Amino acid sequence: MKILLVNTYDNGGAANACIRLHQGLLNQGVASKLLLLHKTKDIEKSFLFKKNPETNNRSRSYYFKRIQQKIAKKWNLPFLKPRLSKEEVFLKSRAAGLELFSSPYSKYDITNSPLYQEADIINLHWVAGFLDHESFFKKNKKPVIWTLHDMHPFTGGEHYVEMIHGIDDQGMPVKRNVLDIEKSYSKENLDYIINSLELFKSLSIVAPSKWLQCEASKSELFKTRKVHLIPNGLDVNTFKNRDKTFARELYSIPLHKKVILFVADSISNNRKGYVYLKRALEKLDQEDVILCSIGKGKPVLESDIEVRHLGSISDERIISLVYSLADAFVIPSLMDNLPNTVLESLLCGTPVIGFPVGGIPDMIEHGKNGLLATEVSVDSLKEALEYYLLNGVAYSKEEIRTLAVEKYDQSVQAKTYLKLFQEMHSKNN
Repeated sequence: MKILLVNTYDNGGAANACIRLHQGLLNQGVASKLLLLHKTKDIEKSFLFKKNPETNNRSRSYYFKRIQQKIAKKWNLPFLKPRLSKEEVFLKSRAAGLELFSSPYSKYDITNSPLYQEADIINLHWVAGFLDHESFFKKNKKPVIWTLHDMHPFTGGEHYVEMIHGIDDQGMPVKRNVLDIEKSYSKENLDYIINSLELFKSLSIVAPSKWLQCEASKSELFKTRKVHLIPNGLDVNTFKNRDKTFARELYSIPLHKKVILFVADSISNNRKGYVYLKRALEKLDQEDVILCSIGKGKPVLESDIEVRHLGSISDERIISLVYSLADAFVIPSLMDNLPNTVLESLLCGTPVIGFPVGGIPDMIEHGKNGLLATEVSVDSLKEALEYYLLNGVAYSKEEIRTLAVEKYDQSVQAKTYLKLFQEMHSKNN
């Protein structure tokens, strides 16, 4: 049985989850291959999608449009400026800081790939910009398992249907105002997706978290299909509890300090909720706390708390050292699936503090391996931080890791997927 995993990128949270499943399957002796639209890493049995010559070369109209834009800008000639497409008008209307919105269209035909043609089972992952829904589900005759990494496959475009956008002066969330154009454009796309999948029966859905499983099950697209729950898996030999003294010496962090870790690609992303952590830390009356951060943007605090920004780190062993030097990892996400960062932290034996949203409660046993704030607010997060700094949690680092290994070892995930692959394969033979 040959399995083809399909993902748009080989970097980012969803890509990491997909790659880890692929590696877990290979470790189980499964004939797994990974097809990517954009490939930057040397991953075993991963392949770049070979585009057709016409999709590799930009058309004359593209270059004409670019020249037209330059002339219009240089000489201030508004009549030469090309008209925006319907999608461009829509995207410009969306509020800053919202998550990605992707249409269900693509110029690529995955079924043309030799890797697709030789596979027995197709496992779609994060395929925005890669999968053309109508052509794929019309041409495809193979069983498909679609692993959800966000809400995009069933929303009509939004990767997360964010209900919160902003924060008020009291540190409480501000309800998002969804524009009429957002509603109509999403419905138009969703109707197109529903029509594309209407006649395709050999499709199973997988969600890594109970929250996403529930959201998918009640969606217009997947309400008549079974949504399986299979949590993400990690390499437990890479993410493990490393020597705290060594890790702190490496980064010149005193052992007596309390280190709060924050990890995010962007601190300006509304959904990641950094502003809630920032305000909570600024209200803390603690002199021995250091905020340690990993990511592209450096956090800035208006308080006496020291910030150690380590920048972007790609080596997972180094990342596990950072988790190990921290006393707690804080994830202030306002909406999330089953964040890899939480799993990574727990496998390193580091407690996690977060809001009770999305798949985060799946992973945190309140008071044992971490803490859940009572609500999404600055004061609630501050209280959770204060409680942890004073009382800690019930489980030791070793116990936190042991529990995480039992649930999230890569082999556990791979074996569960393999069983589903076999069931799908037997039904179609």
